[in-house]
Amino acid sequence: MRRIGILTAGGDTPALNASIHGAAVRANQLNLELYGLIKGFNSLLNPRTPYVHLNPLFSVIPELDPTKGGTILGGSRDYIDPEDKDTVNLIIDRLHRLGIEGLICIGGDGTLNGLQPLCERIPTVLCPKTIDNDLGLNYRNEVDQWAREPCDEAPGYNYRHTAPHCELDLEHMVNYATPGYATAVFVSASGVDRVRTTAESHRRIAIVEVMGRHAGYIALGSAYGQPDLVLIPECPLNLERLVERVKEIYDVQKNVVIVCGEGIVDESGAELGAAQRSTDPAGNIMLSGASEALRERLIEAIGDDYFRTARRANAAREAIFTRKIGHTQRGGRPLAFDRFYAAQLGGKAVEMIFEGQNDAVSILQWNKQSGFHVDSLNGHALRDRWGHIHARRVHPSFYDAHMMKPSRTGVEYLLPIFTDAIGPDDCEHTRQTLFDAGNLYRPYHSVNTDINKRIRCLED
Repeated sequence: MRRIGILTAGGDTPALNASIHGAAVRANQLNLELYGLIKGFNSLLNPRTPYVHLNPLFSVIPELDPTKGGTILGGSRDYIDPEDKDTVNLIIDRLHRLGIEGLICIGGDGTLNGLQPLCERIPTVLCPKTIDNDLGLNYRNEVDQWAREPCDEAPGYNYRHTAPHCELDLEHMVNYATPGYATAVFVSASGVDRVRTTAESHRRIAIVEVMGRHAGYIALGSAYGQPDLVLIPECPLNLERLVERVKEIYDVQKNVVIVCGEGIVDESGAELGAAQRSTDPAGNIMLSGASEALRERLIEAIGDDYFRTARRANAAREAIFTRKIGHTQRGGRPLAFDRFYAAQLGGKAVEMIFEGQNDAVSILQWNKQSGFHVDSLNGHALRDRWGHIHARRVHPSFYDAHMMKPSRTGVEYLLPIFTDAIGPDDCEHTRQTLFDAGNLYRPYHSVNTDINKRIRCLED
């Protein structure tokens, strides 16, 4: 094997460049050329197939900075239709013409579903990334506990996760954490911490919405910001209990901070936020307004008199406000934890291709004796009996539904990730760069302008 390709698919995360850099370093050690394909699967659908040689003369190009968030290769939500055999044939022909003998796709569950058509024609492996931390399994046979039930809406069936059949052991989780998750939690927990002082000063109830369409890991980790209540998509909202807890806390401290995942559901299992079909060919749903929907329910359930009686606000609508952390969770400099293990997983993916593995995933494992370490997993281990890959949900043992916060087991899960997640260089970087006087004089220089000069195409 002489040359392999790498691409970044789906949404951006803070640690993508670190994964690419780790792959380039390992490729150098194995005397492999590494071509970066521009804009994810979109490059393979493009007859010109734009690419960048990431390690000419087995030296990593200077534009590839592992401390920089996002991806120098660009990303897209394009995927390959497995039923379109003609397109698949064209893609394989383009890869062969580039001399690419193996492919690394950096992505999440949608990417792993999408790369399946390529696995049948060329060695292809996945390097995991997702801020939602939802690629993996709580235990090895979790995929067998998905049931498929008929419904009237397309595609004619729904998936339902049945109750766990075994106790969770943290050391047996598959892919303990994904690169980008620690940084996303750092951003969201910091946001919660900053909103607190406003809620305290004005005697308010703040609802902070964080990302997490199906998995509440970011909301769970946001407990580091010390919110009073945490709501996750895996646990249907108990409005009566929520109102009870809000009043208990507000009566004592005159402010409440609630963290909610964007995908939280009501008692019937319907998302609180408005749902709309995205342009993502993987079929993902975009959610908006979960915090606003929750606010409206609290306004109605608590009422104006509760605030007027204590002379803390004229109306519930005045006392309860919302904030979205939003896309800041996806961007910026990755924390030390994400940088290091993203690079390790990128390097492991190169090794897997070099060793001849196919349809496999580089994964991050953990145990008390040796801490974190990388390994590989056959991709089929993540697929259910119908071949579908599901987002990993927060295990019930991680969450205390009565108190609405992480359980003791949930805390034990978070500690190995975050205890040393921030490196000394992270703090020093902020000190040196954020208020650099030059920032006021120099225009922002995008790495895209430099990468543009290196892009080559199949037909050049």
